[in-house]
Amino acid sequence: MKVLFDNLSVEVSKMTTRAYSTSFSLGIYCLNHSLRDAVYSIYGFVRLADEIVDSFEGFDKKQLLKKFKIETYEAIENRISLNPILNSFQNAVHQYNIGLDLVEIFLQSMEMDLEKVDYTTEKYQQYILGSAEVVGLMCLHVFTGGNQNKFYELKPYAMKLGSAFQKVNFLRDMKDDYLILGRTYFPDVDISEFTSAAKEQIEQDIENDFQIALKGIKLLPSTSRGGVYLAYVYYKALFNKIKKLPPKQVLTERVRINNGKKLGIMVNCMVQNKLNWV
Repeated sequence: MKVLFDNLSVEVSKMTTRAYSTSFSLGIYCLNHSLRDAVYSIYGFVRLADEIVDSFEGFDKKQLLKKFKIETYEAIENRISLNPILNSFQNAVHQYNIGLDLVEIFLQSMEMDLEKVDYTTEKYQQYILGSAEVVGLMCLHVFTGGNQNKFYELKPYAMKLGSAFQKVNFLRDMKDDYLILGRTYFPDVDISEFTSAAKEQIEQDIENDFQIALKGIKLLPSTSRGGVYLAYVYYKALFNKIKKLPPKQVLTERVRINNGKKLGIMVNCMVQNKLNWV
């Protein structure tokens, strides 16, 4: 029976999530168990595409991504794939009516990473939309469980949360993005002359995204609010740590939250959610 392969597929997506992101794994763990498989499946799909454009040096990334894109749409159309991650993703797409437009916008952002892009404000916003905001919307389809009114009510907040997470990632990964991958995402910023003023402007933009996103987190169903809030608090802690660093230090080290701190954040968030303090 296909159910055995479907279960295996979710396990592969779950293993992928745990291997690549402790923070998101903890956040997913704090979701209601009925939602976890779909979110693992979305993360596995997104991570696999991201790995193609970021990590597979020495291989034809353009051809690999092209093949991945074709296989993604075939999996969704045929409701099966021999690639376990794509198989689990297509199940999530069908179960929660995730629009193909979201999938396409995401894959277009991955294609942007194949070439050196001079990021104007417009292209920066386009990349944020595809790489982060629509991923938040995919998850929101899961969190709202087919309630379209709730989905559209929370849509702008989910997009802001995805945007905040991605911009924090950009700050955290500036060293590797610039020195290894040759990328500079922030528009009108000269990384070789990264100033305090430029850093503060970026941080204010992120702070605004976080403030708006928190309003939406409070409106989420109880089945998803705790897990999303945990991810929010983790990224806010990471962001606050980055804010304390001078620009030159951001360019020479990758800021992290250690696992002990992450577990402390998790316990604190679980207590707050249990007491309805979120």
